[in-house]
Amino acid sequence: MPDTQALVNDFLNKLKKRKIEGSQATARQTAELLRSVISQQRVSYTNQAGALIDAVKAVGEQLIAANPVELAVGNIVRRVLHIIREEDLSLTTAAIGGLNLSAVSDDETDDNRDDHPVLSAAAVAAAARSTLRPPSLQTLLEDSPASAAIPHTSSSGGDSEGKSKSADKNSKTRKLKHDVIEAVNELIQDIATCHEQIAEQAVEHIHQNEVILTLGSSRTVLEFLCAAKEKKRSFRVFVAEGAPRYQGHLLAKDLVSRGLQTTLITDSAVFAMISRVNMVIVGAHAVMANGGVIAPVGLNMVALAAQKHAVPFVVLAGSHKLCPLYPHNPEVLLNELRSPSELLDFGEFSDCLDFGSGTGSPLLHVVNPTFDYVPPKLVSLFITDTGGHNPSYMYRLIADYYSADDLVVQRRPTAGN
Repeated sequence: MPDTQALVNDFLNKLKKRKIEGSQATARQTAELLRSVISQQRVSYTNQAGALIDAVKAVGEQLIAANPVELAVGNIVRRVLHIIREEDLSLTTAAIGGLNLSAVSDDETDDNRDDHPVLSAAAVAAAARSTLRPPSLQTLLEDSPASAAIPHTSSSGGDSEGKSKSADKNSKTRKLKHDVIEAVNELIQDIATCHEQIAEQAVEHIHQNEVILTLGSSRTVLEFLCAAKEKKRSFRVFVAEGAPRYQGHLLAKDLVSRGLQTTLITDSAVFAMISRVNMVIVGAHAVMANGGVIAPVGLNMVALAAQKHAVPFVVLAGSHKLCPLYPHNPEVLLNELRSPSELLDFGEFSDCLDFGSGTGSPLLHVVNPTFDYVPPKLVSLFITDTGGHNPSYMYRLIADYYSADDLVVQRRPTAGN
């Protein structure tokens, strides 16, 4: 079994050096890393969920700080934290349900019921809500009068009772870790298959003889368009090249190889061609809680053109791209600047870059942003692996994936601090 810290350090280096880019790649590898962290984490029976949460947060803080632009990393960290809380709550509810059943057994006499008080519904609900807060639920139950319901055996049976209780504790500890790992495995599977699940909805949105506009390159968009083609839909695709990286050239080649009628246009031709378009379909880097989209640079211009001509602007995004934060949150880094070499050849512009002004600064500055922010008012529809949703509904969809306590990934301060 590889050392967990070595795996974390290796992933941190890849994030810092931009050797891993893209929401799906970073999301999948983050989930796999956290699965390893959880599987190798040793937790005591008391407050097991809290120990797992602290371990995930400790790693998550480092991962998010390594490359804040890759919001999918933070999304997966928060998703795993939510999984831990949900699985622990499920086990706790089952345990409390079993305790109540035994407390009100028909085999007990009225005298015994007086000695074995039953937890009220309010107490059960309060205990469930406070499961992850210190003191742990187990401590709470042990301190409650219900602990007196356990009959005391003679000294000769003490050893067997202690062994049974210890085995039961170990079994519950393994149960929580097992359930969490299984849920993380399902999350990894969902990330890997999100393109297929989104593509299955293509036939509902793309109709015969339509003209679709997209910008840059997105695997989700590629699979979505090809799925409509496989359903015998005949349509044409306009692809804006997505300067300066020209990812649209790659998408155009892939579309042609799949048999789709494709027209490659420059980014500046979007407004000139938008009147011939029936729908704009694009991918996203991240979807914020307010329904805003962080997308490849140039898409805000496309969204404005679509709004001007009343063309639907549709965004395809897997659930791992749904971010519970808002654009104004300080934890969100909306953009980064890429190398100026993507825009110009320094050999040809060396005279412009010379310190000829005498002020100590170059005459020419090159700005090469990576992303655009598209406000929710410009988005017509989101299509995720769970179906189509309006921008105003995104915050409710996001609430199903994340816990409010995990929006800021930060470990609890230790008692000595």
